[in-house]
Amino acid sequence: MEPSATRAMRPLRKVGIAGYGAYVPRYRLPAREVARVWHGGSAELPIKEKAVAGLDEDVITMSIEAARNAMGRAQIDPGEIRAVWVGSESHPYAVKPSSTIVAEAIGATPHTLAADWEFACKAGTEAIQAAIGFVGSGMAKYALSIGMDIAQGRPGDALEYTAGAGGAAYILGPAEESLAVFEASYSYATDTPDFWRRAEERYPEHGERFTGEPGYFKHIMAAAEALMEATGTKASDYRHAVFHQPNTKFPQRMAKSLGFKAEQIEAGMLVAWIGNTYAGSALVGLTAVLDTAGPDDLVLVVSYGSGAGSDAFCLRTTERLLSRRELSPATRFYVERRTEIDYATYARYRGKLALD
Repeated sequence: MEPSATRAMRPLRKVGIAGYGAYVPRYRLPAREVARVWHGGSAELPIKEKAVAGLDEDVITMSIEAARNAMGRAQIDPGEIRAVWVGSESHPYAVKPSSTIVAEAIGATPHTLAADWEFACKAGTEAIQAAIGFVGSGMAKYALSIGMDIAQGRPGDALEYTAGAGGAAYILGPAEESLAVFEASYSYATDTPDFWRRAEERYPEHGERFTGEPGYFKHIMAAAEALMEATGTKASDYRHAVFHQPNTKFPQRMAKSLGFKAEQIEAGMLVAWIGNTYAGSALVGLTAVLDTAGPDDLVLVVSYGSGAGSDAFCLRTTERLLSRRELSPATRFYVERRTEIDYATYARYRGKLALD
């Protein structure tokens, strides 16, 4: 078998994050409210609440907000962005790209490549992988990658407790202009059908416990271990680690299995308490890390997408991060601003009441 060191992906020229930004809607549906409606009680639950998109919000509007935050930190001319990629599994249109609208809104058109990406919860990180290659090859100076979702869950299903809304945007560019530089990346994929939704179906289906061991844990473990082997790093070398957050328990267990301590994942876990933002989960966690990290901090990020695959990234922060991160709202601002709603309001906002 080929050694992991030769499988790690490194571009021809160094690439980093020139700007980043998150967006999370203000509305919150408490988990106890979901339990009250469907189970008649409010037993102690592992998740507190989830973010819910408002009536005037969708993947496109939220992507624009996150992209503008990333632009605020990058301080670049939007006309220099040669790719705008939006990763999601809840694009507003079945046939009509989200990316062209986002590109138009931020002033990146017309000289740009616009495209939508899909791969369950790792659509955002696969867009980042592509952007690393695009910028790293010299085809573009800057590329914008976004992971954004309004997560879906069938009424009464376990997913309804955690299917949140939100995401993050990243502008990738030359390492010498970056707030954090990619040391290496690695991707791992298999055909593991743990979560799916056919085109004619409104809500996704999932393999319940099958989504854990053969899905989430197997793929994140394989990707993280291969990347650390390829970079010659171990858990103790990292100041921060971020894992995909479908709930609060999975990333904590994953971190422990890989040898990470609770304090290493604490900053990135900020968003786990407002629900799984699907394509934006690991990426929103990384924005929270960048909001607090110091210079020269090593950061590990590993996403997971059902179907199934993981993207792993090793980044090192730079001095530039300290002055640029104050130019846009911190992720904590979006997480902490909240307007609590009840289940009836949630059902109206998300169109869960259908009239024949």
